[in-house]
Amino acid sequence: MLARLDTCELNLQIQKLNAQIASQQSTVDKLHNGTRPEEIQRAESGVRQARAAAEHAAGVYRRKQDIFNSIAGISQQELDNALHDMEAKNAALAAAEAALQEAEAGPRQEDIAGAEAGLQALRDEQLRYIYLLSQYELQAPDDGVIRSRLLEAGDMASPSRPVFKLSLPGKKWVRAYVPETELGNIYEGQKARVYIDSRPGMAIQGQVGYISGTAEFTPKTVQTEELRTSLVYEVRIYVEDTDNLLRLGMPATVRIAGRGE
Repeated sequence: MLARLDTCELNLQIQKLNAQIASQQSTVDKLHNGTRPEEIQRAESGVRQARAAAEHAAGVYRRKQDIFNSIAGISQQELDNALHDMEAKNAALAAAEAALQEAEAGPRQEDIAGAEAGLQALRDEQLRYIYLLSQYELQAPDDGVIRSRLLEAGDMASPSRPVFKLSLPGKKWVRAYVPETELGNIYEGQKARVYIDSRPGMAIQGQVGYISGTAEFTPKTVQTEELRTSLVYEVRIYVEDTDNLLRLGMPATVRIAGRGE
Protein backbone atom coordinates (compact mmCIF):
# COMPACT_ATOMS: atom_id res chain seq x y z
CA MET A 1 0.00 0.00 0.00
CA LEU A 2 1.43 3.34 -1.07
CA ALA A 3 -1.14 5.76 0.35
CA ARG A 4 -4.56 5.95 1.97
CA LEU A 5 -7.24 8.51 1.22
CA ASP A 6 -9.17 10.22 4.01
CA THR A 7 -11.90 7.79 5.09
CA CYS A 8 -13.46 9.74 7.99
CA GLU A 9 -16.76 10.51 6.24
CA LEU A 10 -17.03 7.02 4.79
CA ASN A 11 -16.41 5.42 8.19
CA LEU A 12 -19.22 7.50 9.71
CA GLN A 13 -21.57 6.35 6.96
CA ILE A 14 -20.58 2.74 7.60
CA GLN A 15 -21.24 3.13 11.34
CA LYS A 16 -24.69 4.55 10.62
CA LEU A 17 -25.44 1.71 8.21
CA ASN A 18 -24.31 -0.90 10.76
CA ALA A 19 -26.76 0.57 13.29
CA GLN A 20 -29.57 0.38 10.72
CA ILE A 21 -28.71 -3.25 9.98
CA ALA A 22 -28.81 -4.11 13.70
CA SER A 23 -32.21 -2.44 14.07
CA GLN A 24 -33.64 -4.19 11.02
CA GLN A 25 -32.22 -7.52 12.18
CA SER A 26 -34.06 -7.10 15.48
CA THR A 27 -37.30 -6.48 13.57
CA VAL A 28 -36.81 -9.63 11.49
CA ASP A 29 -36.01 -11.73 14.56
CA LYS A 30 -39.12 -10.42 16.31
CA LEU A 31 -41.32 -11.36 13.36
CA HIS A 32 -39.81 -14.84 13.14
CA ASN A 33 -40.23 -15.46 16.86
CA GLY A 34 -43.93 -14.62 16.64
CA THR A 35 -46.14 -13.27 19.43
CA ARG A 36 -44.89 -13.71 22.97
CA PRO A 37 -47.09 -15.61 25.48
CA GLU A 38 -47.31 -12.46 27.59
CA GLU A 39 -48.80 -10.55 24.67
CA ILE A 40 -51.42 -13.28 24.09
CA GLN A 41 -52.31 -13.26 27.78
CA ARG A 42 -52.67 -9.48 27.68
CA ALA A 43 -54.93 -9.76 24.63
CA GLU A 44 -57.07 -12.41 26.37
CA SER A 45 -57.37 -10.15 29.43
CA GLY A 46 -58.49 -7.33 27.17
CA VAL A 47 -61.19 -9.57 25.66
CA ARG A 48 -62.49 -10.54 29.10
CA GLN A 49 -62.66 -6.92 30.21
CA ALA A 50 -64.39 -5.85 26.99
CA ARG A 51 -66.90 -8.72 27.25
CA ALA A 52 -67.74 -7.86 30.85
CA ALA A 53 -68.25 -4.20 29.92
CA ALA A 54 -70.42 -5.18 26.94
CA GLU A 55 -72.57 -7.52 29.06
CA HIS A 56 -72.99 -4.84 31.72
CA ALA A 57 -73.99 -2.24 29.11
CA ALA A 58 -76.47 -4.71 27.59
CA GLY A 59 -78.05 -5.38 31.01
CA VAL A 60 -78.40 -1.65 31.70
CA TYR A 61 -80.06 -1.11 28.35
CA ARG A 62 -82.52 -3.96 28.87
CA ARG A 63 -83.55 -2.66 32.31
CA LYS A 64 -84.04 0.85 30.99
CA GLN A 65 -85.98 -0.51 28.06
CA ASP A 66 -88.33 -2.36 30.42
CA ILE A 67 -88.82 0.75 32.55
CA PHE A 68 -89.44 2.91 29.49
CA ASN A 69 -92.00 0.44 28.09
CA SER A 70 -93.87 -0.19 31.36
CA ILE A 71 -94.20 3.03 33.30
CA ALA A 72 -92.34 5.58 31.17
CA GLY A 73 -90.13 6.31 34.16
CA ILE A 74 -87.17 7.43 32.03
CA SER A 75 -86.85 9.73 29.07
CA GLN A 76 -86.13 8.73 25.47
CA GLN A 77 -82.76 10.42 25.77
CA GLU A 78 -81.70 8.19 28.65
CA LEU A 79 -82.78 5.12 26.72
CA ASP A 80 -80.84 6.27 23.65
CA ASN A 81 -77.74 6.90 25.78
CA ALA A 82 -77.93 3.36 27.17
CA LEU A 83 -78.29 1.98 23.62
CA HIS A 84 -75.28 3.91 22.34
CA ASP A 85 -73.18 2.80 25.33
CA MET A 86 -74.11 -0.84 24.67
CA GLU A 87 -73.17 -0.52 20.98
CA ALA A 88 -69.83 1.11 21.88
CA LYS A 89 -69.04 -1.66 24.36
CA ASN A 90 -69.92 -4.32 21.74
CA ALA A 91 -67.63 -2.62 19.23
CA ALA A 92 -64.80 -2.55 21.80
CA LEU A 93 -65.38 -6.29 22.43
CA ALA A 94 -65.15 -7.02 18.70
CA ALA A 95 -61.88 -5.06 18.48
CA ALA A 96 -60.41 -6.91 21.48
CA GLU A 97 -61.37 -10.29 19.99
CA ALA A 98 -59.77 -9.30 16.65
CA ALA A 99 -56.59 -8.28 18.47
CA LEU A 100 -56.51 -11.64 20.25
CA GLN A 101 -56.93 -13.52 16.96
CA GLU A 102 -54.11 -11.49 15.41
CA ALA A 103 -51.84 -12.19 18.38
CA GLU A 104 -52.57 -15.93 18.20
CA ALA A 105 -52.01 -16.05 14.43
CA GLY A 106 -48.66 -14.25 14.66
CA PRO A 107 -47.08 -12.02 11.99
CA ARG A 108 -48.10 -12.38 8.35
CA GLN A 109 -45.70 -13.93 5.84
CA GLU A 110 -45.86 -10.75 3.76
CA ASP A 111 -44.58 -8.72 6.71
CA ILE A 112 -41.76 -11.18 7.32
CA ALA A 113 -40.77 -11.16 3.63
CA GLY A 114 -40.82 -7.36 3.54
CA ALA A 115 -38.63 -7.09 6.65
CA GLU A 116 -36.15 -9.63 5.26
CA ALA A 117 -35.99 -7.77 1.95
CA GLY A 118 -35.24 -4.54 3.79
CA LEU A 119 -32.47 -6.27 5.75
CA GLN A 120 -30.94 -7.70 2.57
CA ALA A 121 -30.97 -4.27 0.94
CA LEU A 122 -29.05 -2.84 3.89
CA ARG A 123 -26.52 -5.68 3.72
CA ASP A 124 -26.01 -5.09 -0.01
CA GLU A 125 -25.40 -1.43 0.74
CA GLN A 126 -22.90 -2.50 3.40
CA LEU A 127 -20.99 -4.55 0.81
CA ARG A 128 -20.89 -1.50 -1.46
CA TYR A 129 -19.42 0.63 1.31
CA ILE A 130 -16.84 -2.05 2.10
CA TYR A 131 -15.81 -2.06 -1.56
CA LEU A 132 -15.57 1.74 -1.56
CA LEU A 133 -13.43 1.58 1.56
CA SER A 134 -11.03 -0.80 -0.18
CA GLN A 135 -10.69 1.69 -3.04
CA TYR A 136 -9.44 4.33 -0.59
CA GLU A 137 -6.12 2.49 -0.41
CA LEU A 138 -3.68 3.01 -3.28
CA GLN A 139 -2.01 -0.32 -3.97
CA ALA A 140 1.10 -0.74 -6.10
CA PRO A 141 0.35 -2.93 -9.13
CA ASP A 142 3.68 -4.72 -8.68
CA ASP A 143 7.02 -4.49 -6.91
CA GLY A 144 8.90 -1.41 -8.03
CA VAL A 145 10.46 1.91 -7.13
CA ILE A 146 8.62 5.21 -6.53
CA ARG A 147 10.25 7.67 -8.91
CA SER A 148 8.17 10.70 -7.91
CA ARG A 149 5.25 11.65 -5.66
CA LEU A 150 2.86 13.88 -7.58
CA LEU A 151 0.47 14.74 -4.73
CA GLU A 152 1.21 15.74 -1.15
CA ALA A 153 -0.74 14.97 2.02
CA GLY A 154 -3.85 17.14 2.08
CA ASP A 155 -4.11 17.52 -1.71
CA MET A 156 -7.44 16.75 -3.39
CA ALA A 157 -7.26 13.41 -5.21
CA SER A 158 -9.43 12.21 -8.09
CA PRO A 159 -9.50 9.18 -10.41
CA SER A 160 -7.99 11.26 -13.22
CA ARG A 161 -5.01 12.56 -11.18
CA PRO A 162 -2.02 10.27 -10.66
CA VAL A 163 -0.45 10.24 -7.20
CA PHE A 164 2.79 8.32 -7.77
CA LYS A 165 5.02 7.54 -10.72
CA LEU A 166 6.44 4.03 -10.43
CA SER A 167 9.33 2.28 -12.07
CA LEU A 168 8.63 -1.45 -12.35
CA PRO A 169 11.81 -3.59 -12.40
CA GLY A 170 10.16 -6.34 -14.38
CA LYS A 171 10.30 -6.71 -18.14
CA LYS A 172 11.94 -3.68 -19.77
CA TRP A 173 11.31 -2.48 -23.28
CA VAL A 174 12.71 0.10 -25.66
CA ARG A 175 10.47 2.19 -27.90
CA ALA A 176 11.48 2.53 -31.55
CA TYR A 177 9.75 3.84 -34.69
CA VAL A 178 9.59 2.10 -38.04
CA PRO A 179 8.55 3.75 -41.35
CA GLU A 180 5.73 2.21 -43.32
CA THR A 181 8.10 1.03 -46.05
CA GLU A 182 9.90 -1.20 -43.52
CA LEU A 183 6.87 -2.35 -41.58
CA GLY A 184 6.48 -5.50 -43.65
CA ASN A 185 9.89 -6.72 -42.51
CA ILE A 186 9.01 -6.53 -38.82
CA TYR A 187 7.11 -9.20 -36.92
CA GLU A 188 6.51 -10.00 -33.26
CA GLY A 189 9.12 -12.32 -31.77
CA GLN A 190 11.82 -11.10 -34.14
CA LYS A 191 15.31 -10.93 -32.60
CA ALA A 192 16.78 -7.50 -31.92
CA ARG A 193 19.79 -5.89 -30.25
CA VAL A 194 19.88 -2.68 -28.25
CA TYR A 195 22.95 -0.43 -27.85
CA ILE A 196 23.41 2.47 -25.45
CA ASP A 197 25.93 5.30 -25.62
CA SER A 198 27.73 4.35 -22.41
CA ARG A 199 28.54 0.88 -23.82
CA PRO A 200 28.42 1.21 -27.59
CA GLY A 201 30.06 -2.14 -28.29
CA MET A 202 27.92 -4.16 -25.92
CA ALA A 203 24.57 -5.41 -27.23
CA ILE A 204 21.56 -6.02 -25.01
CA GLN A 205 19.55 -8.89 -26.45
CA GLY A 206 15.81 -8.57 -26.99
CA GLN A 207 12.93 -9.23 -29.34
CA VAL A 208 10.03 -7.39 -30.93
CA GLY A 209 7.09 -7.67 -28.55
CA TYR A 210 4.62 -5.07 -29.82
CA ILE A 211 3.83 -3.39 -33.14
CA SER A 212 1.36 -0.51 -33.14
CA GLY A 213 -1.73 -0.88 -35.30
CA THR A 214 -1.96 2.86 -36.07
CA ALA A 215 0.50 5.31 -37.61
CA GLU A 216 1.72 8.49 -35.95
CA PHE A 217 4.06 11.37 -36.67
CA THR A 218 7.69 10.81 -35.76
CA PRO A 219 8.51 12.30 -32.32
CA LYS A 220 11.05 15.11 -32.24
CA THR A 221 13.43 12.96 -30.22
CA VAL A 222 14.03 10.69 -33.22
CA GLN A 223 17.09 12.13 -34.88
CA THR A 224 16.31 11.10 -38.46
CA GLU A 225 15.86 14.14 -40.66
CA GLU A 226 14.33 12.29 -43.61
CA LEU A 227 11.60 10.92 -41.34
CA ARG A 228 10.73 14.19 -39.57
CA THR A 229 7.44 14.62 -41.42
CA SER A 230 6.76 10.96 -42.19
CA LEU A 231 4.26 8.65 -40.58
CA VAL A 232 5.81 5.83 -38.61
CA TYR A 233 4.69 2.93 -36.43
CA GLU A 234 5.75 2.39 -32.84
CA VAL A 235 7.61 -0.84 -32.09
CA ARG A 236 8.58 -2.07 -28.64
CA ILE A 237 11.68 -4.17 -28.13
CA TYR A 238 11.51 -6.23 -24.94
CA VAL A 239 15.02 -6.78 -23.61
CA GLU A 240 16.83 -9.05 -21.15
CA ASP A 241 18.64 -6.42 -19.09
CA THR A 242 20.29 -8.74 -16.56
CA ASP A 243 22.92 -6.10 -15.67
CA ASN A 244 20.26 -3.42 -15.09
CA LEU A 245 21.84 -0.97 -17.52
CA LEU A 246 18.74 0.65 -19.01
CA ARG A 247 17.01 3.62 -17.36
CA LEU A 248 13.82 5.50 -18.09
CA GLY A 249 14.25 8.09 -20.85
CA MET A 250 17.66 6.79 -21.92
CA PRO A 251 18.38 7.05 -25.68
CA ALA A 252 19.28 3.79 -27.37
CA THR A 253 19.96 2.34 -30.83
CA VAL A 254 17.92 -0.64 -31.94
CA ARG A 255 19.07 -3.12 -34.55
CA ILE A 256 16.58 -5.72 -35.68
CA ALA A 257 17.68 -8.99 -37.26
CA GLY A 258 17.24 -8.93 -41.01
CA ARG A 259 17.32 -5.10 -41.20
CA GLY A 260 20.08 -2.58 -41.33
CA GLU A 261 18.88 -0.88 -38.15
